Amino acid sequence: MVVYKRGSVGEQVKQIQKALGIKADGIFGKGMEDAVKKFQQENGLTVDGKVGQKTLEKLMSNMDTDLSPIVKPESILDIENYYLPKNEYVSGKFKNDYIILHHTAGWDNPKQVVDYWAKDSVGRVATEFVIGGQRCTDGRNIYDGKIVRAYPEGNQGYHIGASGSTYMNTHSVGIELCNMGWVKNGKTYTGSIVRPDQIVSLNEPFRGYIKWHKYSDKQIQSLRELLLYIAKRDNIDLHKGIYQWIKQEGAEKAFDFHQDAYDGKVKGMLCHSNIRKDKFDMSPQPELIDMILTL
Repeated sequence: MVVYKRGSVGEQVKQIQKALGIKADGIFGKGMEDAVKKFQQENGLTVDGKVGQKTLEKLMSNMDTDLSPIVKPESILDIENYYLPKNEYVSGKFKNDYIILHHTAGWDNPKQVVDYWAKDSVGRVATEFVIGGQRCTDGRNIYDGKIVRAYPEGNQGYHIGASGSTYMNTHSVGIELCNMGWVKNGKTYTGSIVRPDQIVSLNEPFRGYIKWHKYSDKQIQSLRELLLYIAKRDNIDLHKGIYQWIKQEGAEKAFDFHQDAYDGKVKGMLCHSNIRKDKFDMSPQPELIDMILTL
């Protein structure tokens, strides 16, 4: 059973907000936490501000609202297999010790990303999973949050590049979020004009940039469910790496280069920018950080 709490985002959160009668923006913030506590207190439930099965069931019994798709979270994670040709990934059965987060610096359509990998000339560079997003120019969202698997479980793609540990390339799960990356003067690195509501401004510059193409709520929710799935599947500790660095160093430093990560010594959840000084993925977007802290 998924427990929704402060930092959770997505359509499921929005449905719970509607049931509570509060603003339905899909973001579980302090206001929603207070509303949940009030509801729990009024209905004789444990007052912890978190929405688990008992709180969901009480919401359904008290109100004319069907939250059954949320009570049964197995319906949330929907992965479509869209495999690369066999010569475009590394075949074998590898034990994964790392999860590496990336963004594509490209299209919103995850299948288009996989198609590009199949046709490029750089060899077996790919990630196991790609999560669709919103198009930065007009907000198109038909692929938003959709998860595609690019090769069968247990195989690998060279998604890290140069690092201090060749072991990492064949013992890590890569996840790409469809996202254009940094934004300067309202444009992406390709010159595309970004719609204002697709831009997020950070508190401090990251890799020299304040403004970035925003990871969508659905992307972040899909990423959360996917991380929990992979952590269970591959026995990877999600509290090692980015999570612990956010707690110890703060958000911006957590996403920056770490020598121990480069050397392969941190087995857990990392992002590409932890391993490579020349990479920009991922950006420390507040909503992404809030989600990571709920894991």
